[in-house]
Amino acid sequence: MPAITASGLTKIYRTYKKRPGLAGAVRGLFKRDYEEVRAADGVSFSIEEGECVGFLGPNGAGKTTVLKMLSGLLHPTSGDAHVLGHVPWKREDALKRQFSLLMGQKNALWWDLPARESLELNRAIYGIEEKRFREVVGALTEMLDVKDKLDVMVRELSLGERMKLELISALPHSPKVLFLDEPTIGLDVVAQHTIHEFLRDVQRRRQMTVILTTHYMKDVAALCKRLVVVTEGSILYDGSLEQIVDRFTSHKIVTLDLDAPPNPADIERLGFPCEVRGPQVILRIDRTRIADVLPGILRGQGVRDVSVEDVPLEEIVAELFRAGADRQAGPPAEAGR
Repeated sequence: MPAITASGLTKIYRTYKKRPGLAGAVRGLFKRDYEEVRAADGVSFSIEEGECVGFLGPNGAGKTTVLKMLSGLLHPTSGDAHVLGHVPWKREDALKRQFSLLMGQKNALWWDLPARESLELNRAIYGIEEKRFREVVGALTEMLDVKDKLDVMVRELSLGERMKLELISALPHSPKVLFLDEPTIGLDVVAQHTIHEFLRDVQRRRQMTVILTTHYMKDVAALCKRLVVVTEGSILYDGSLEQIVDRFTSHKIVTLDLDAPPNPADIERLGFPCEVRGPQVILRIDRTRIADVLPGILRGQGVRDVSVEDVPLEEIVAELFRAGADRQAGPPAEAGR
């Protein structure tokens, strides 16, 4: 049985549209105009135990809404879901002890207390045996190098230190499912890398099922083998990280480092879309022609180094977002209508 299933999950918000000015405010006292916003629209997927899945989409696509429904914070307008065999919005204690939700833009730790006291509160809430709690927290704080920050007021911590302790606060009860909503938002490269290593290690050892939402493609590449891309509340892609590259790109990026800036005429003769940055030339070559074309390019004068790479994941996902937005907008209206 999958750890998580969602079937036709839909969440519709009814929002009040106030008309401008005093007249609009008075009108609103007697008659209100509403509009419906579909934050999630028929979302369906299943996730097996131990999978780490990247859940991607542009701002407002419904990612956080889906996570909140799966964690029981929101009741869907329609549809069904099960997490570890439980309906999440029934808020059964048996489920609440088996998952964690970490939201990078929301505080899980008390702002005016040391992190240790928030962790102690979690221990009491989950009924964790004290010896085991000390062992788990000690190991986690050592892995993330924040052992000396446990007695510092949370408001006095740096963003990176706080996010590490927020992550630790989600793990002492050994959850089987972990929902992560932008866990590395605002962090520097070093902090991101540390959290990637930590999550990879914890997820592998505990075989946790993880859903990760993020706008940082490095998070996805470091942690996830599968992607679910959602736009306008509906799923646009569900598949492996490798397949998304093969399915949505037809070329590779070839970067040439030359001894000197190239002659424009020589660049035109290559016959491929390219970008010149001083002595560096970046070509986009059909992946089926790489083996035939590359030897001829390398026989050219002054090639010092060459690299062949797939199109960056950021570019592929951004193109998917644009395609999803165009699909929702529909065909342009005909002139004169």
